[in-house]
Amino acid sequence: MKNTFAGVTEGLTDQFVIGNILDGYFDSDLDVNWLQPLTDTTDANRSSNYGGWNQVLEYCRSPDFKEAFQFNEYIIIQIDTDVSEEKHYDVPHQDKNNRKFNSEQLIEKVIEKFKTIIGEEFYNKYQERIIFAITVHCIECWLLPLFPTNIKIKKPIITNCLFKINEALAKKGEKALDRNNEKTTNYYHKISSKYRNNRTLLSLYKENPSFKIFIEEIEKRNITIEREEEENLFVDKPRLP
Repeated sequence: MKNTFAGVTEGLTDQFVIGNILDGYFDSDLDVNWLQPLTDTTDANRSSNYGGWNQVLEYCRSPDFKEAFQFNEYIIIQIDTDVSEEKHYDVPHQDKNNRKFNSEQLIEKVIEKFKTIIGEEFYNKYQERIIFAITVHCIECWLLPLFPTNIKIKKPIITNCLFKINEALAKKGEKALDRNNEKTTNYYHKISSKYRNNRTLLSLYKENPSFKIFIEEIEKRNITIEREEEENLFVDKPRLP
C-alpha cells in the first residue's frame, strides 16, 4: 500500500511545519514519508546545517525521486526562495526591467526550474501527484500569521519573517527560533503545532500568499485520508471557506 504523502524539504524544521499543517488540514495524524533529508541523517548533522536548497534540487534530479512514486501517492517539494538568485538555483526575483515578481509569479518561475530538473516528460506524467510548497521567502513567513500584530499591514510580509517572529517571542520572554541551532529546532514543531487545529489553520493560511497557494494546491486534488480505526473509514478533507 502506498503512503499518501512523501516529502522533500530543505531541512528538519521545514518538515515539522509542513507535517503540522497537513495534520491540521486533514484533521488527522498523518505519517509523512520524509525522503530528503532523512530524519535520522538530519538529527546527526543538525549542527552542521545539513540539508538546504541545493540538496532539494539534487534529490529531484536523482533516480530516487522518480522511484519514490512507486511507493507514495503524493510528493511534496518544499524550497525557500530567499536565495533563489544564487548560482545553480538561478531563479531571479525580478524581471528584465527590474520589476519585482510577486509571490505567485516567483512560484511559477521556481516550478519552471523544477520542470527542467525533473524532466518535462516525467513531470507532465506525474504533475498531479507533485505538490509544491514554495515558501516565499522562507518557512518562517508561514509561521508569522500565528503572531498577530496591532499594526495594520497593507501587504503580506514575505521578508525578515524570522526577525519579526523573534521580536514577538522576545516580548513574551520566550526563546528565539533558530533553525541552525540543534537545541531550538524542536521549537519549530511546538510553534507550528498550532496549525494542527483545523479552525486555526483555515482562518490564517490566506494571510501569506505562498502559504495560500500551497493549501489551494492540496484542495485541488480532492485527497481523502483513510483512518485505521475499528472500521476503515474514508474521511473527506475539509472544504476551504
